[in-house]
Amino acid sequence: MSRRFYINSNGRLRRKENTLYFETEQNGEIVKKALPINDIDVIYVFGELDINTKALNYLSGYDIPIHFYNYYGFYSGSFLPRKKNVSGSLLVEQVRHYIDNKKRQYLAVSFVEGAAYHILRNLRKQNINSEDFEEIEKDLFPKIFETRNTEELMALEGNIRERYYQLFNKIINNEDFFMEKREKRPPDNPINALISFGNSIMYNTVLTEIYRTQLDPTISYLHTPQEKRFSLSLDLAEIFKPFIIDPLIFSLINNRQITIKDFDKDLNYAYLNENGRKKFLKAYEERLSKTIKHRKLKRKVSYRQLIRLECYKLIKHLISDEDYKPFKAWW
Repeated sequence: MSRRFYINSNGRLRRKENTLYFETEQNGEIVKKALPINDIDVIYVFGELDINTKALNYLSGYDIPIHFYNYYGFYSGSFLPRKKNVSGSLLVEQVRHYIDNKKRQYLAVSFVEGAAYHILRNLRKQNINSEDFEEIEKDLFPKIFETRNTEELMALEGNIRERYYQLFNKIINNEDFFMEKREKRPPDNPINALISFGNSIMYNTVLTEIYRTQLDPTISYLHTPQEKRFSLSLDLAEIFKPFIIDPLIFSLINNRQITIKDFDKDLNYAYLNENGRKKFLKAYEERLSKTIKHRKLKRKVSYRQLIRLECYKLIKHLISDEDYKPFKAWW
């Protein structure tokens, strides 16, 4: 299976004949590293990168997206090659399911249901006292299915996550890490920085998987489609953030794999430094590569493949082949 490549250093990506090189300066000398074009699924760029159209055209020929992040590790944008796997009829169905309020609400509820399920799963697996999340489980979760529109649903989802984040300090067993509340813009402490960075990486992982299918990433159901964002990625990422990102954060902090030295602060910003990013991305790769025996397919699939399968399930729903049910980890 093709791999994801992460570029953390400043340098240049260039093509020479039929080889793609990443060039960086070390001790006053240019060091070149050949990248195996046939083995690349996607490239993530965290350093300052020079790239020309020759290299972009080469990457486009192999359907390789590039996701760019700024100095603080926040997502800046993506280069997506011309989409070859397209379907006009599926696009029509995507739009139809957005325009029809009942159909849209069904999918939006499903995404929040999947997210809330994994939130509760995390709390149970972390041995949190059931009384501490009784409000989420017995009050807020059932109300998901009573909402009448996406505005109500988004507000309820926000309440669930607020209660969930309030329990992070009971899960995290490291005196150097403490979170008063969830802050996104900007993240003001290391835990918030990890959540923001991890969610951003997950968003683009989902975007890459959507790109490999016939789905249009700009037409969404829980999040309102807007200019300048791939909102379907936000929808599907809701399910996988608490399933993949949050347990990864708990593990990295509690096992002291990431320490307070892996963060920098700039005014009111807290963000992972280069060393911290490398630690997180290494652990993230290991988590995506983890496999389980799929109950329906009767074979092993990786966590990354679960995301692609979720896209296919959504396609089946849109073409009236099989009702969509959100992924729920069963182990």
